Parts: sequence; C-alpha cells; structure tokens
Amino acid sequence: MQFSVTVLGSNSALPTSERNPTAQVLNVSERFFLIDCGEGTQMQMRKNHIRFTRINHVFISHLHGDHCFGLMGFISTLGLLGRTNDLHIYGHVDLEMVYRPQLNYFSKDLKFNVKFHIVNTEVSETVYEDNKIIVSSIPLKHRVPTCGYLFKEKNPELHINKSSVDYYNIPIKSIPLIKKGSDYIGEDGSLVPNHLLTKPARAARSYAFCSDTKYSEEIIPLIKDVDLLYHEATFLSDNENLAEKTHHSTARQAAQIAAKAKVKLLIIGHFSTRYKDMTLFEKEAREVFPATYLAREGATFDIPYLKD
Repeated sequence: MQFSVTVLGSNSALPTSERNPTAQVLNVSERFFLIDCGEGTQMQMRKNHIRFTRINHVFISHLHGDHCFGLMGFISTLGLLGRTNDLHIYGHVDLEMVYRPQLNYFSKDLKFNVKFHIVNTEVSETVYEDNKIIVSSIPLKHRVPTCGYLFKEKNPELHINKSSVDYYNIPIKSIPLIKKGSDYIGEDGSLVPNHLLTKPARAARSYAFCSDTKYSEEIIPLIKDVDLLYHEATFLSDNENLAEKTHHSTARQAAQIAAKAKVKLLIIGHFSTRYKDMTLFEKEAREVFPATYLAREGATFDIPYLKD
C-alpha cells in the first residue's frame, strides 16, 4: 500500500530558477493530500504527474506567502477543470478571512464548495480522520501562528493465518471481524481465540511535516518514532543567530530534533536563497543524524524509506 511524500518546493521565501517555495504531496493508498501551496505548485504538480483533481484536502501550515500564495491559483484551476467535489482546506482561523474575498471576486461561479476548517495552532489536536489515516496538528514556534501536521495510518488489520483458519473451518463471512481482532465463536458456542487465527499486523506508518519554526524540543513527544520527519532548515549553523532572530532552524538543529525524537528518516528543506550549495545542509545535518536527506524538487520518499 502506497505511503509516500513528493517534494514540490524546497526553498524559503524567494523562489530561484531551481527551487520553488514550500509544497508537498502525500500519497496514502492513492489518497492525495497537499501540504502547503507556495507559488509554482501547479507547475510542479504537472512536472510530477500529479492529477489536480485527486487533491481533496489541503493543509496550510501558516499564512506566509511562500506557503500559501499558490492556493488561489490552484483553486481557480480546479474550477476550470470542471471540478464538482468539495475541496477541504485546513489552517489558521485567518485563512478563510484572507481567501474568501478572493474566491468571491475571482471564482464566484465555482461548481464545488471550498470548505475551510479551523486549526488551533497552539495545541495538538486531530484535524482530519478517515478510515485510513488520522491527521493531527503540531504547534510550532514562528513569527506568526504556525503548525505542522502529523499523518499517521490507523492500525492496519491483522494478517490471517490461513492454515489455522482452514484447520478450524472458519467461514469466510467471519474473516473481516477476525482481521479486526475478534475471536471466533462457532454456532455451537465454541470459541477460537483470535491469536490462533491471525499473525501480527505490520506497523502503522507515519509522516511529520514541521514547517517554519525555531528550535523547539516541545514537539519531540508529538513526533517521537515517526517513520519520516520533514523539518525546516533555513540556515546553516554559521547563521544560528539569524535563525533565532527570524524564528527558523539550522540544519544541525533539525538533525538534533530528529535524533532526540528517534525518527527513522529526516528530510530537510526551506533553504535560504543565500546558500548555493545545498550539500552543505546535508553534510551539517548528517554529523548529528546520519539518515538525513535533502528535500529536492521532484524527490519522492517512500515510507518507510530504506536506503543504504
């Protein structure tokens, strides 16, 4: 079952000829979630063959332009494509205040509803849930109200032990409940414990997206043991004072968070335009957390993502 992140934009406030502002797409079993929507997101989706109409949920971390200036254009394009399904957008309470007037002016004839869902950026809470995944907010420390998002699979079903099912003559109609953890009770009242009929389920997968934030160990309990962590790394350690002043993080600080949270893999992004050689970020972070990779445009990270 698919669980992967595709990077659409990796730069900070100013786009470059090679890097775009922040945007990512998470694919969970062919359900696509757009995370942030900086300028150029539509072009990046085209380049990466991601169908616009597959996006039903958009999660915005905060109201800085490099994270949301592409949103209005994306919505307008959906209208031109004839979309009729509702589009759900999650973010700070001011998000609707900013975009509703633009929708009323530029896209008042949309054939679908744009539904805004308020996210409290000061606490961690469930903001979305379906039968496959739960999305929770991660409060972050930035110059404006900001939150990241934790995407976690619901516990997968148990695996059926076929030889045991055959041995106990378990009817097919009982299999769905057994996979969910139920014992089998026969018509004669006999009971077969679930553990005799099943094998352990695979571990639920998880992805944490930590957008613009200064170094904060308060997020560690929320992202502990995740399979994949994205953490902003706007600066290198030579500009740690500037990172503190602007409420951003360095590559080393992102790696420190990953190490303390015991995540499996770290990707870093939101690079300042002042740097031309991105490998310096990877090098600095790997000194603390070796399993670090750059969030380059077009890169896709499968979860769990194992690399020698």
